[in-house]
Amino acid sequence: MPGFDDILGHDAVKRHFQKAIQVRKVSHAYILAGEAGMGKKSLANAFALTLLCENDQNRPCMKCHSCRQVLSGNHPDLIRVSHEKPQSIGVEDIRDQINDTVMIRPYNGSYKIYIVDEAEKMTVQAQNALLKTIEEPPGYAIILLLTANADALLPTILSRCVQLKLQPLRDSEVRDYLTEIRGVSEADARLYTAFARGNLGKAVRLAESDDFRYLYDELVYLLKNVKNLDLSEMMEKIRQWKDEELDIDECLDFIQMWYRDALVFKTSEETELLFFRKESEFIEQLSRETGYGGFEKILEAIDRTKLRLTANVNMELAMELLLLVIKEN
Repeated sequence: MPGFDDILGHDAVKRHFQKAIQVRKVSHAYILAGEAGMGKKSLANAFALTLLCENDQNRPCMKCHSCRQVLSGNHPDLIRVSHEKPQSIGVEDIRDQINDTVMIRPYNGSYKIYIVDEAEKMTVQAQNALLKTIEEPPGYAIILLLTANADALLPTILSRCVQLKLQPLRDSEVRDYLTEIRGVSEADARLYTAFARGNLGKAVRLAESDDFRYLYDELVYLLKNVKNLDLSEMMEKIRQWKDEELDIDECLDFIQMWYRDALVFKTSEETELLFFRKESEFIEQLSRETGYGGFEKILEAIDRTKLRLTANVNMELAMELLLLVIKEN
């Protein structure tokens, strides 16, 4: 479990927490908002670790009894709210784990900290139950709500919490982490970074994912052969991906980046700018064979496909229309 110094990026959030600890003006409730993988849990854990440290500094010592308890997952004053239903945090979860225990004073130190991960899954009833505690909390209680979608929380909850939104990391930060810490090759790190869009957790997941390597192989094969395959062969591929539950959004991002690379090379003739450096020879060929108008039509078709899928249009039909545009251009 990292302290603040071990967390890459998110400097504004870290400074906010450390300043609050330093001047002893810690709020009773925080919302940490950001997509999955951006570091919400790491920041919440670092905040809790620092608050519960017996040395009373704005950085945890990692050595005291309290720090060791947090690091081992056994600190009695750090409660991670759990829920049996995967898609829902119910009113009983909040009552049993927060409301019914919050008046019990901390066993050690000055704080009792609750971490609610995936807080957007709280039902309206659960949020209303939590609201009673947030409105009149004991001075030692701190509630951290971690969410990928703050809009799912009631306005009354939002208005009573300090809201901290995580921002994407710079591509250079993600890329350097992958190459220097994870030992990923420069070419692969560039590709994973492009897909992650500033989300370090996602970049690491892609680097470790057999599913992504499979998706890469499947899409590179399709995109290299799209002109030669007939429609039935292409649709068989789409049905196969559907059966295998490949992430269609990632597929579309992949296709978009592929044609973005070809367009970039057409305008610059610089392979250093490509995401798909391993496929640079084919990308160069594609850039010569496709006109600017063709690239425009393909990229517009990808955007339309994303909109259609958002509107719940049949996935196979949406992909068929996209592949026809690609095939014709």
